[in-house]
Amino acid sequence: MQNENIEIIVIEDEVDILELIEYHLTKEGYDVTGFLSTDNVEQFLEEETPSLLLVDRNLPGMEGAEFVSYLREVGYDIPVIFLTAKDKESDLEEGFEAGGDDYMYKPFSPKELTLRVKALLKRSGTLQKQNKLKHKGLTIDLSKKDLYVEENEVVLTNLEFNLLHTFMKHIGKALTRDFLRDEVWGNDGEGVNDNAVNVAINRLKNKIDPKNTENYFHPIWGVGYIFH
Repeated sequence: MQNENIEIIVIEDEVDILELIEYHLTKEGYDVTGFLSTDNVEQFLEEETPSLLLVDRNLPGMEGAEFVSYLREVGYDIPVIFLTAKDKESDLEEGFEAGGDDYMYKPFSPKELTLRVKALLKRSGTLQKQNKLKHKGLTIDLSKKDLYVEENEVVLTNLEFNLLHTFMKHIGKALTRDFLRDEVWGNDGEGVNDNAVNVAINRLKNKIDPKNTENYFHPIWGVGYIFH
């Protein structure tokens, strides 16, 4: 799923609303961690690097805008969407001055929630990063289906791109030829023998590492290949 590995923190003291937000964001593929107050959030931030914070304004202990203002002071620049029942212009201004990037007024629809989250992640560059995979000197752009080797564009066939993408998703793992047939050739894989898989890998290797300096592909006798 496209949104996997995008971590979002939700700080909301109403359990039913917190669970609803967690449900809909998880359904979209995000990795979500919920808190009922600001307690322990800073400790969590020291260990994790979330892409977005959803923060209720009316929290027990430290108020939401105060907490975000504090995070900005100590150097955290994580994008923030405030959740609030406060709809006065002064409250809105206070939230943005505290370091908020967007506002959602309660009650809000799940669709509005997911759209605003996606829009802010896009503005912050998080989604663009998700569209690229990097390994050693290789960079593949999943949206454009482009490959760059040490910043030089290398043209691949659609099959070669899918083959490389599959290996780059499973670095260091032994992939069987049957698995590669299912992932890369799909429904056409039944007519592809082991030799055809080997030939496709060799063609790909010659394009991305013609001098074999990186030694990306390691054949495993009787199994398949490991990509390093």
